[in-house]
Amino acid sequence: MKAIVWMAIAACCADSTLVQAQTSPDKGMVMVLDTAMAMPELANRTRRIWVYLPTGYDQTKKKYPVLYMHDGQNLFDARYAFAGEWGIDEISDSMRSRYIVVGIDNGGQKRMQEYNVEDHERFGKGEGEAYLQFIVNQLKPFIDQRFRTKSDKKHTAIAGSSMGGLISYYAGIQYPHVFGRIGVFSPSFWIVRDLKSSWSQAKASKSQLWFFYAGGKEGETMVPLTKEVEQQIAQQFKAKTYLEINPDGRHQESAWRQAFPAFLSRIQ
Repeated sequence: MKAIVWMAIAACCADSTLVQAQTSPDKGMVMVLDTAMAMPELANRTRRIWVYLPTGYDQTKKKYPVLYMHDGQNLFDARYAFAGEWGIDEISDSMRSRYIVVGIDNGGQKRMQEYNVEDHERFGKGEGEAYLQFIVNQLKPFIDQRFRTKSDKKHTAIAGSSMGGLISYYAGIQYPHVFGRIGVFSPSFWIVRDLKSSWSQAKASKSQLWFFYAGGKEGETMVPLTKEVEQQIAQQFKAKTYLEINPDGRHQESAWRQAFPAFLSRIQ
């Protein structure tokens, strides 16, 4: 975990200056881009947005691919995490990753709704489509305007775990023209009433690259459902897919942290 630079920026202030936060020349920087970014698609809720800029970003004029990730609280700093830290910045530094990583905090009590496109009798109205519209229509254009990004789908990735894995799956099948690289870690497919129905409405593309991960100690349905979806994406859409199964993997951040380098190496 590196020092976090708090950088509250209103969306209107396009001339704001980046604050450098490298602890050494061979490390990237992490900042809080906005402490309360408006989400008009979700009744003007607000959300904290984190940004990791890769090593050397400030020393070049090159453009970079972008990875959008959910549960932003858990990505960079254990002090703000609710379930442990992925260590995205340390892993990206060690792998000399080219990716800008944008972390979106989850909505707390609204998390189960925002990461699900379907209504659920226990968790309430599914708001996943509105959440994805926020990323596509508000956040991505804002990031592309403020940073030097490669904005095409080949260089735009999205990833998450558990319910974040589920909403990443929906991002891939509903917005293939936006997201060309998809990371689906321990997805909560158990909550979906009919997976086959989601396939029939999918718009995935053979130009996409999909990475699936599941742990053998995450319950009886995790591995078979993840395998089933991975095979469907590969067969129905002829997309390139990768499947990683950890027989000892549990449903926790430490397992996803361990699996993240394999995903990052695939999308580099």
